[in-house]
Amino acid sequence: MFKKSFLQQFALGLTALTLLVSCDKDYNEIGTDIVGDDHFGFELYSGATVKAYNQKLGPIASNNLPINALGFYENPAFGTTQANFVTQVELGTSDPQFNNIDPEDYDTQPTAIDSVVLDIPYFSTFLDEDEDGVKTYDLDSIYGNPESKFKLSVYQSNYYLRDLDPTQSLGEQQLFYTDMNTEIDNFKVPTLLNDLPTTDPQNLNGQQNAQFFFDKREHRTVTLNDDGEEVETRFAPSMRLHLNKAVFTNLILNAPTGQLANNQVFKNYFRGLYFKTESIGNAGSMAMLNFKGGKITIYYNEDKASTVDGATVYKRVNKTLALNLTGNSVSLLNNSNENTDYLNTTANNTQEASTLYLKGGEGSMAVIDVFGPDADNNGIADEIEAIKANGWMINEANLTFYIDRTAMANTGISEPNRIFLYDLNNKRPLVDYSFDFSSNATYPKFNKFVHGGIIEKEEVDNGRGIKYKVRITNHLRNLINNDSTNVRLGLSVTESINNVAFSKLKTPNANVISAPSMSVANPLGTILYGSHSSVPEDKRLKIQIYYTKPD
Repeated sequence: MFKKSFLQQFALGLTALTLLVSCDKDYNEIGTDIVGDDHFGFELYSGATVKAYNQKLGPIASNNLPINALGFYENPAFGTTQANFVTQVELGTSDPQFNNIDPEDYDTQPTAIDSVVLDIPYFSTFLDEDEDGVKTYDLDSIYGNPESKFKLSVYQSNYYLRDLDPTQSLGEQQLFYTDMNTEIDNFKVPTLLNDLPTTDPQNLNGQQNAQFFFDKREHRTVTLNDDGEEVETRFAPSMRLHLNKAVFTNLILNAPTGQLANNQVFKNYFRGLYFKTESIGNAGSMAMLNFKGGKITIYYNEDKASTVDGATVYKRVNKTLALNLTGNSVSLLNNSNENTDYLNTTANNTQEASTLYLKGGEGSMAVIDVFGPDADNNGIADEIEAIKANGWMINEANLTFYIDRTAMANTGISEPNRIFLYDLNNKRPLVDYSFDFSSNATYPKFNKFVHGGIIEKEEVDNGRGIKYKVRITNHLRNLINNDSTNVRLGLSVTESINNVAFSKLKTPNANVISAPSMSVANPLGTILYGSHSSVPEDKRLKIQIYYTKPD
């Protein structure tokens, strides 16, 4: 009796609601927002139960991310994030040989380092080239003012980033966490590597260390070829730092026997680089960097022997040795001056939320339950059973998340381009993600745009975000047609929709044991309206279901 009564009442409610919303102005607005979709003739239901909760994450595994933050980023709605970084270094050439001519037998000079240059490319867009060949660029993935300065120190790290966890019998990857900066800092070799004085023309105003900033100008270098001729090279903006020659002379040219034999040995001998950022009293700025695309180039010269007319002749030649930043790495994050509302709201993770705080890095996410209870304990939510009983054919279903523009109004910060909705129980994307083959060759971060989650902004210059919409049509169809498990959903910001790996929390809790790795890589945050009844009806989190009734 209960089930029949419930279904009848639920069906009547759906019919009444459909009649109401079909005449509502907001319905027409929703229909026109869906680009390329024709919802003419479809019924709309948006009364299904949705409950959303905040979840603070705390320290999270951050090793070997494909992209890492460096610098400072202030967001008044959340607080200040400081991002440091540590990475292993690998030999570009195994077992390099130096000074292989015996000076006791020949009149030769020892091998000598001319310079050591660390270069890490920025994400940039080419804009123009003038008549003199000077190119101009715009930097991408820089948050805050790119010209806002901070102190950057690069040290040799003596902390060993091992591959495998010795406490795990199955040889699992060793995890390193966002909160390990103090430990890494305590293991640094204290000699500063990017130590050019400000009197050096290459370090005017301390731009390589004491007052570092993300410079968008192209680089221009002049080197001598083997014939002593000047060769000019221009290349796109990058972090280009000159490192201490004496340190690398001892480490590389004078390395003990066997320490350069291969990378397995080398990574224990020279354990890597530690990038440390420090505030100098201003807001600073933060860049997303592909550190694994960076390298250290050691420019050196030595005598090369050749035979001319039967006599041994020596010629001084220029050579290079590359050290690549392709080993294990860890993103080191520290949050400070955190907003009180953000802390208080995300700490209360059992209360249905009126405001959802999504923040990347060592941040926060949302947990979402849909379709309400299963009163008869048969494994299927009662609302799903009602939809099944009515024989609806689901044409489309979306979760729409409206941005709390009032809360975000005074932040003056970048908004996340995308959010990621996933199966929280099983730590995997929804079926709609897997079935979406839409792509954007120019901007791969906008792949799977049918599944969505991409920010929708005002159609004006520098327009602010309005909402995010995620299509869950196939997920809902599976619940109705295939009796799939009605899993809890997770929601986070994401740096790239193309990577759906997950990273473990250092301290798991009853709701969450991991979060998307690409949320760890993204420093941004957004504030969304939640599902609580206190949220205005037109902004409240809902599932919008477009359906066709049976004949």
